[in-house]
Amino acid sequence: MTAGGTPTTAVPTAGSAGGDREVRRSTRNGLVGLAGAAVNGLLGFLLTVVIVRGFGPAGSGMLFTAIGVVSILAAICCAGADTALVWALPRRRAGAGGDAARLLPVVLLPVLLVSALVGVAGALAAHRLAPVLLDTPDGPALLRLAFLALPAIAIMTVLLAAVRALRPVTAVIGIQYVLLPLARPVLVLVAVALGAGVVGGFAGWLLPVVVALVAAAVLLVGPLGLSAGARLRPTGEDWRTLWGFAGPRSVSAIIDASGMWVGVLLTSALAGAAQSGVFAAAGRYALAGLLIMQGLRVAVAPQLSQLLGQGRVDDAVRVYRRVTIVTIVLSWPAYVLLAVFTPGFLSLFGDGFAAGAVPLTVLAVAMMINSGVGIVQTMLLMSGSSSRHLMATLVGLALTVTLGVLLVPAHGALGAAYAWSAGIVAENLLAAFAARAVIGRPLLNLAVARVAVVAGGGAVVIASLSALLAGRGVGGLVLAVALAAVAVAGLLGDIRIRRLVRSTVLTIRPGSA
Repeated sequence: MTAGGTPTTAVPTAGSAGGDREVRRSTRNGLVGLAGAAVNGLLGFLLTVVIVRGFGPAGSGMLFTAIGVVSILAAICCAGADTALVWALPRRRAGAGGDAARLLPVVLLPVLLVSALVGVAGALAAHRLAPVLLDTPDGPALLRLAFLALPAIAIMTVLLAAVRALRPVTAVIGIQYVLLPLARPVLVLVAVALGAGVVGGFAGWLLPVVVALVAAAVLLVGPLGLSAGARLRPTGEDWRTLWGFAGPRSVSAIIDASGMWVGVLLTSALAGAAQSGVFAAAGRYALAGLLIMQGLRVAVAPQLSQLLGQGRVDDAVRVYRRVTIVTIVLSWPAYVLLAVFTPGFLSLFGDGFAAGAVPLTVLAVAMMINSGVGIVQTMLLMSGSSSRHLMATLVGLALTVTLGVLLVPAHGALGAAYAWSAGIVAENLLAAFAARAVIGRPLLNLAVARVAVVAGGGAVVIASLSALLAGRGVGGLVLAVALAAVAVAGLLGDIRIRRLVRSTVLTIRPGSA
């Protein structure tokens, strides 16, 4: 390994047995991540339905804009420290006699200081900022609430990253993918039922953060040896190592966290709250498919960091390919259905969101490219190459903002969809080329390509046939899902497929490592 954590050209391998163990480990963790992603996706969809049904296009646009503001600000205040912990902690010794606990003050003190300063300053200036982003009577109150909640959200994000690095994947999945998304629709629905308005709905979205923060803190006490007298005084090298990685990552983390929210804010400012609400609703559908990849990323990122830190590049590549195949198999058919049956999906939100059909199709195609390259950005970051990742995200952001400014005033939500899609495609392709150069191995192979052709091509045939027979509404969607189920049952009739499924089950069974 080089000083920056990048694999060198001469890399020792762990052999077939070691590689098989790592793939089994990643598969088991990935299964937990997928289960968490499924729950998170369902609850996130429920939250979106509650918001758009409860507040309509304009009100939901305001609420999504406030969520976008606090999401971007939290990423700014974390400054990449959360990803730095996921990268650094697996390479350190945990427990009372280890050096992992020393990184906690290195991260928490700067993040708490910056978020508190930004929060106080923003709350005091909310009435001046509101006309720019939320030119409504509730605008100042929404922004003030977002700024005041900022320190809690930033600290929660950092602590969850440490839990992700040190605890079994079930811990972070339980908090981030179950607790938070379960509490939010319930509390927002309560706000709607009580007539609390958009500000009350936003407060309901924020409240679970406190519970998640406390839960994450409790889960870290044991692994870090905090109750057994672990040394918390960091050295100068601790500061240089962590923030040397986090520096470039801080900018790319802001861009990553912005994601859809850049488009939401641009659309709100340039085309109004109603168009912003339409784009946000379409974007929530598009992001739902990425929860599969996010669940896998949460599960295997610490493992990739550990493998690359040990110079076991071939094993890391095997894990990466397995995750990519699973991502394509599970997400590509869903995105094909999303692209073809957009009227059926959007009808669940009400008549006011029908204008999001074409934007949703555009975003679904872009997300297929995103998921098709797998967790390439995680691979790049866990190799220690945060600066290369930054370059890719900067290009993606530049395209999104430039095209957004040019297209949103005339085309509203559709212009925002084109702009965001261009940024997504550019960022992921650049990250893929960078990861290939850093790792020194081909990340994708013919096996991945064959899976993509079968999963994507099969889904296109089924979706096209269903749309011709039953239309692109809910009826056509139901028919497509039924035909897909029949196709899967047919594939399971092939003895080779059954053997593959059986070996996968044995792989993920506890104790198989």
